[in-house]
Amino acid sequence: MNSRETVLRTLAYESPERVARSFCDGDFAWASYDVATPATDWVEVGGGRWERMDEWGNVWARLDRSSKGEVVKGVLDSLDDADALTFPNFSNPADYAPVRAARAAHPDKYLIGGMPGFAFNIARKLRRIDHYLLDLLENRPAIHALHDRIDTLLETMIVQYAASGVDAVMFPEDWGTQNGLMIAPELWREEFFPRFLRLCALARASSVAVWMHSCGQIGAIVPDLMRAGIAVLQFDQPELHGLETLAAHQARGKITFWCPVDIQKILPRRNPDLIRARARAMLDLLWKGRGGFIAGYYDDNESLGLESEWQGYACKEFLQRGLQEVYQ
Repeated sequence: MNSRETVLRTLAYESPERVARSFCDGDFAWASYDVATPATDWVEVGGGRWERMDEWGNVWARLDRSSKGEVVKGVLDSLDDADALTFPNFSNPADYAPVRAARAAHPDKYLIGGMPGFAFNIARKLRRIDHYLLDLLENRPAIHALHDRIDTLLETMIVQYAASGVDAVMFPEDWGTQNGLMIAPELWREEFFPRFLRLCALARASSVAVWMHSCGQIGAIVPDLMRAGIAVLQFDQPELHGLETLAAHQARGKITFWCPVDIQKILPRRNPDLIRARARAMLDLLWKGRGGFIAGYYDDNESLGLESEWQGYACKEFLQRGLQEVYQ
């Protein structure tokens, strides 16, 4: 059973031979478009501060060499200017040549095409998060129209990715704080759920799965995300939700969780026995030999202030115990 088959059987809960993984020659290949944008690399601007411009024209900043940073100036100062804002063009098939090349180079891997987000993740950067959250409350017609423009771009992107041979598309969208959703769940369902439903339906009609990363406590909308058609939820803080709670979601539908051992509550404690135990618990509660779980690895140990050995304990446990024969 090759990597692609392992992941497909994981998502379908069809008892793969081993747990799917994103480390140690993992099961995925990644690809992206090559669209002309104003994006720049990170540049040190003095005082330990780094800045870059993203593909939409937003300015990002960070205070170290490795973190992802945050938007400090959105390209859209006023919603009055939204109609005149020029977006990158994602509709040219030639710009997806790297995706087709990745498919040809990795026929046995599960190929994922990267997306910049759905409407929230893109619009909140265009306006900057503080202005954007006010927009949602005070200027819904204008923000709704901006979301519609973004959705049109995303539909084009999904179609082009599908034509280029991906198995899935994946996007980041950090909806949660430590305690709950960033906006009222009712507002999310009113403004965003229909968009998720439509984009996931388009992907599914093209035989493409939709994977989503989110930080924070988003338990209030996990059932909605499942209903919309999200196939995989990638959480770096599974303990924030509770492994038993994640397992309860799986009892209601074939959702797959892709997680490392928790980067906030477990790994920083530097306790090998605890790390191993939580890796075993993730396999026992979320994988069970039937699928529904992908063993993860957090790629930025430096930002966590940890040496790679601490995740190594978890990886070894996933590799040794994440076998079909252990769960028969």
